[in-house]
Amino acid sequence: MEEMLGSIKFFGGNYAPKDFAFCGGQLITISENQVLYAILGSMWGGDGRSNFALPDMRGRVPIGVGRGPGRDNINMTERRGNEINALKISQLPTHSHAATFSPTTSTSSPPTATAAVKANSGTGTENSPAGNYWAIGNIVQGRDTLPVEKGYAKSADTTLAGDAVTIDIAGGSGGITGGSVTVDQTGGGDPFSIMQPSLGINYIMCTQGIFPSRN
Repeated sequence: MEEMLGSIKFFGGNYAPKDFAFCGGQLITISENQVLYAILGSMWGGDGRSNFALPDMRGRVPIGVGRGPGRDNINMTERRGNEINALKISQLPTHSHAATFSPTTSTSSPPTATAAVKANSGTGTENSPAGNYWAIGNIVQGRDTLPVEKGYAKSADTTLAGDAVTIDIAGGSGGITGGSVTVDQTGGGDPFSIMQPSLGINYIMCTQGIFPSRN
């Protein structure tokens, strides 16, 4: 049965049968293949004056021309797809990275506190302790002054001046004073194969046969 000129089919052999040629993108002369050129023209390549090209199906699979429901439009002779691909950042799923905190520390010592009670070593001038400081009290007897006896009590009922007692605290510093956070890298960025399971076989085109009538 004679084949239709320009038709493509699979062939399991390793040679092109009579009246067929491999679809390998090769150039053939117009003068020797005028009827086939009338069908293909130079849309697959060639200069369109002395030669034209056959489709190059090496390493490729065919796909229907046009726009299917919910799909992109496919034009005649359009090449699409890759064997490998590498993801962009925008294509990565949401994920997290391992982070390591390296603290900066310093030595510490137990805190110490030193309390100092302010007083006046001279003779006092005030009778009330409120807002004042301790001083030497005297009793005036004639021309003599006598030390005050029992100048202390077992309980308090007032407050001295705000700075009458000071407390200095030393030590106790240390611990973590700084540090740095290191975020580990994830992945290597290597491209990966997106090729479907495939089987190598020859595509052949009929170069001598029945001319495909439009009617």
